Amino acid sequence: MAVAAAQKSREMFAIKKSYSIENGYPARRRSLVDDARFESIVVKQTKQSKLEEARQRANVKVVEAEKSPELKIFNLTSTNAIQVQNEINKAKQHLQENVESVTDTKITKEPEITTKKNAGLTEEEVLIENATTPETVENVQRTTLLLRMKEGITSLANVLKIIENGKGVVAHLESRPSRLTGIQFDVLAKVDISQRNLLILIRSLRQSSILGEVTILTENSINVKDPWFPRHAKDLDNCNHLMTKYEPELDMNHPGFSDKVYRARRKDIANIAFNYKYGEPIPRIQYTKEEQETWTAVFKTVLDLMPKHFCAEYQRVFALLQKEGIFRPDKIPQLEEMSEFLRRNTGFTLRPAAGLLTARDFLASLAFRVFQSTQYVRHQTTPFHTPEPDCIHELLGHMPLLADPGFAQFSQEIGLASLGASDAEIEKLSTVYWFTVEFGLCKENGEIKAYGAGLLSAYGELLHAISEKPEHRPFDPNVTAVQPYQDQEYQPIYYVAESFEDAKDKFRRWVSKMSRPFEVRYNPHTQRVEVLDSVEKLDNLMNQLNLEMLHLNTAFNKLKSQSS
Repeated sequence: MAVAAAQKSREMFAIKKSYSIENGYPARRRSLVDDARFESIVVKQTKQSKLEEARQRANVKVVEAEKSPELKIFNLTSTNAIQVQNEINKAKQHLQENVESVTDTKITKEPEITTKKNAGLTEEEVLIENATTPETVENVQRTTLLLRMKEGITSLANVLKIIENGKGVVAHLESRPSRLTGIQFDVLAKVDISQRNLLILIRSLRQSSILGEVTILTENSINVKDPWFPRHAKDLDNCNHLMTKYEPELDMNHPGFSDKVYRARRKDIANIAFNYKYGEPIPRIQYTKEEQETWTAVFKTVLDLMPKHFCAEYQRVFALLQKEGIFRPDKIPQLEEMSEFLRRNTGFTLRPAAGLLTARDFLASLAFRVFQSTQYVRHQTTPFHTPEPDCIHELLGHMPLLADPGFAQFSQEIGLASLGASDAEIEKLSTVYWFTVEFGLCKENGEIKAYGAGLLSAYGELLHAISEKPEHRPFDPNVTAVQPYQDQEYQPIYYVAESFEDAKDKFRRWVSKMSRPFEVRYNPHTQRVEVLDSVEKLDNLMNQLNLEMLHLNTAFNKLKSQSS
């Protein structure tokens, strides 16, 4: 029971990072490869503007001690336990009536709390306290807290214990490195707690020496008309944040959970990815003997299964990689040499990733023909299975097809469609990616072949997929995009495309119906994504296309004259 409880706690407290925090893009929770549908909806807004409005309407003179022009908070569009927006007028009235005695009232009637009501509280918390009524004081609702941690992430356990002792239940947790001096991490915690216990919990958290600041985040529905998304390949430096459900530090089911050496190795390789910047050469990894042996075992299995079960495009590029000496059974390829190979064939490049990325981050990189690849190797005790992407999955599963022009184009189109897409559309795009690029099947000369990377690099799932056990359905993006999936076991359903071209054609028609109010294109010369939102941009594009058509027509006429 203790083990089960610890496992549940680790799943509950799984930490992630999301570039929505940095860049103000609303994005609901969603993992690219499993059912962890959480990508926080976080938008920055200054606290000062909200409070200034309340002061003006209430005609209240602001106490000098409360002046904090630099203080900012996040605002969440998800349901918040504190209904500040619904009770704001009542709170303003209380502020006006009690502004002279705001520090003379007790925070609670419980005997162990003897401090004054508003001592150490921010103005948001004063509003919250005044908005609480006898009818709602015991209601358990969801509250979002911003916790600024002075120490490393290992001290998070102490923070969670304080929340537990304060009768709060953590529903979601995420972190990011802090930009403030003296603060290691900013932690965003969604806590289910009663209004009676909320401010008591705030006081307890503020008394902790490991926290530099505690802020309650208020609710505000934000309509982002001009969402942030990467416009240049260098912006992908902001798109390397992780879903960490399967991290060996957090998941007791991970084969490396109890292996301290493996966890330390993973951490070192992850730091390489986090420190990587656009334009730099990809650092080399000196793989160990055990890691090489794991690669060799999987590589030989792929060689055995490939002739019968892998699509022709994969086999063609695999042979080319062998010819150039990049694919060898005794040597794990370095990302830099693989990136150069892809660049020569399709213009795709690689950049290191620390682990399982958020859907928006990963899909956004594909728009620039950039594939974010891990560099660590799965645990040696499970050479033929990994609960997360590792470099064997990336190299043997994804890389050969990224060197195929048709498949590379399809991958980039998925990425371009994700830029500025709505939350619901991101979920659908992620699901289409799952059932195609990760676990796709296609017909070839009347036989079913694998082209999904999850099948190409995992022989157990491959043999299951081509057997009679799962259900095979024709690929239709409208249906595929809303099909639930999981990655704990083999898939019960696979989608089979008539051909690559058929899949691309159906996908393009489906994407054209998305609700995004603008269209984008990738300019390979500048490595920029351009939003086609003006007549001038459309005119320039049409001129380029007309020139390309002229070259094609000239080439066609020359070939025609030579054959006649």
